Amino acid sequence: MKRLLILIMMPFWALGAVNDSLVTRNFGPPPSELAISRMPCDACGCSASGGSMGFASMLNSRFVGVRYMYQRYETTDGLYANSPWRTETFHTIQLWGRIPVGKKLNVTVMAPYHHNTRATETGSQSIEGFGDVTVLALYPVYSTLHDTLARLPQELRLGAGVKMPLGTYASDNNGSINPGFQLGTGSWDVPLAAEYLITYRKWGVNAMVNYIVKTENANSYRFGNQLNYAGTVFSLRESGSWTLSPQLGFAGEKYDSNYQHNQRVANTSGDVFFGKAAFEAGWKRWSMGTTVLLPISQNLTGGNVDAKYRISVNLNFSL
Repeated sequence: MKRLLILIMMPFWALGAVNDSLVTRNFGPPPSELAISRMPCDACGCSASGGSMGFASMLNSRFVGVRYMYQRYETTDGLYANSPWRTETFHTIQLWGRIPVGKKLNVTVMAPYHHNTRATETGSQSIEGFGDVTVLALYPVYSTLHDTLARLPQELRLGAGVKMPLGTYASDNNGSINPGFQLGTGSWDVPLAAEYLITYRKWGVNAMVNYIVKTENANSYRFGNQLNYAGTVFSLRESGSWTLSPQLGFAGEKYDSNYQHNQRVANTSGDVFFGKAAFEAGWKRWSMGTTVLLPISQNLTGGNVDAKYRISVNLNFSL
């Protein structure tokens, strides 16, 4: 797995890039911040699809690409004041894209491959394999992005989709500190989304909110519904043949309790609030970006899970 991750990462170290139809001049169709999130209770691990790292590029409004994500957590059983904390890490390689269907509709697809590890009393445990696939359609219900008379071009998009349970779900992990240590939820889930973009010259603000309705899987286990939100201020700057986009913002996630056999599972709800910094660089139809999330406040699984940080690197090709 380590060799695979190195091979995937090499293009990101060697390349930088972006779309020549870039939204730098007209802001084109809106980039998305949509966080069809990883799920801390389905939260800390599970069918991680990108989480509050964002769902699309500020430079490529329609693209296909690959993204690598790394997430780190510390967990404890909390039975005693001196109970040890153990490390859990989540590596995800994700094929993703936002594909145009007709003139207005965009369909986003995310297909992840996970490699998760955690320390145990006897050494370590790891699982790897394909995760759940998410498909989401977004449609602009209001837009002045292409109105040359608009002082503040803006757009509002609404969407809905489905998360398909293609990742393996292991029911024997339900009793662990982090029940989200899975490759998939085993359930068909429904993401609902709204995203908003407003621009002024070389500056823009992107905001999103999405809600994931989760269903019971074949093992009578249901992860709690999930609310995600995010906001980002970004700038688009040209430097020779390159376009650069520094970004600052925040992201938040809130999780309802899990249920097993219609009974609420204790200490499975929670919330986390992140500060976010990101940077993208583009050249012609290629783009490269990186995002870092650091927790500002959190309360996950009754305080037994501590989110440390999340990092992502992506390489996209504009359609």
